[in-house]
Amino acid sequence: MESGNRKSLQSSVMLLITAWIWGVAFVAQSEGMNYVGGFTFNACRFIIGGIVLIPCIFLLRKVNREQKKPLTMEEKQARKRKGIVGGVCCGAFLCLASSLQQFGIAFTTVGKAGFITALYIILVPVLGLFMKKKVGRNVWFSVGIAALGMYLLCIKEGFSVGKGDFLVFLCSIGFSLHILVIDYFSPKADGVVISCVQFFTAGIISGAGMFLFEQPSWGAIIAAWMPVLYAGIMSCGVAYTLQVIAQKDIAPTIASLLMSLESVFSVLAGWLLLGQRLSGKELAGCVLVFVGIVLAQLPERKKN
Repeated sequence: MESGNRKSLQSSVMLLITAWIWGVAFVAQSEGMNYVGGFTFNACRFIIGGIVLIPCIFLLRKVNREQKKPLTMEEKQARKRKGIVGGVCCGAFLCLASSLQQFGIAFTTVGKAGFITALYIILVPVLGLFMKKKVGRNVWFSVGIAALGMYLLCIKEGFSVGKGDFLVFLCSIGFSLHILVIDYFSPKADGVVISCVQFFTAGIISGAGMFLFEQPSWGAIIAAWMPVLYAGIMSCGVAYTLQVIAQKDIAPTIASLLMSLESVFSVLAGWLLLGQRLSGKELAGCVLVFVGIVLAQLPERKKN
C-alpha cells in the first residue's frame, strides 16, 4: 500500500511539472513570434520534439517488454503500421490546432490563451456525441459555466471578440479533434511512436507553410533559439515523456485535473515573465472556465 501511495505521489508531482512546463510554453510561443513567423516556429519546435522522442521510443519499449507479454512478429508489424498511420493523422490535426494557437497567441495575452485552449477538456465529450458517445449531465453543466466564463474573458464592449481569442478558440476545437483521433489510434499502437511520428508530420507540414507564406532566415531562427528549444525539448519531449510515465500509476481523472492546471500556470507565467495582467472581469472569467473544466472531469454518481 505504501509503495502504491508513493508511486501515486511521484506521478502527481510529475504531472504538476508537466502542467507547469506547458503553462510556461505559452510564454515561449508568445516570445518566439517576436523573431519568426508562426509556421517557422512550429516547424522548428516539432522537428526538435520528434528528435527528442526517438530515444524515448527505445527506452519505453524496453520497459513495456519487461512488463507485458511479448508480441508475435505479425502483431509487431501491425502495431508499427498503425502507429505510423495514426501518427500522420494526429500530426495533421496537431499542426492545424497548433498553427491556430500560434497565430492567435500573437493577438491575445498568454493567460487568456491558456484558459481558452484548455476548453478542449470540455469540448472533447461534446464532440464525442458525433461518435455516439454519451455525455453526462455534469458536462452540460460545465459547458454552461465555461460559456459564461468565456463571455467574461473574451467578449469586449459592443459584443465583439478579439481576433486572437477567436483563433485560440478554434485551436481548442482543433485540439479536441486531435484528442479524439488519438483516442482511436492509441489502443492499436505504441503511444510514443504515434507521438514521435505526429511531431515529424506536424513539423513537415509547418515547414511547407513556412516556405510558402513566410521568409525564414537562419539569423531569425538563431535569435529565437531559447523559446524554440524550450517549446521543442521541454514542451514536446520532456513534458510528454513525464505524462506517459506518470499516467501509468495514477487515476485518469486525477491526471486530467492536474494537467488542466496548465491554464493557471499560463496566467502566472505571463504575469511573472512578461508582466501581462488581466482585468478583474477577465480573472473572473478564468475562474469560471477553470471551474467548468474541473467539473467536466469529475465522475458522475452511479444510480443504484
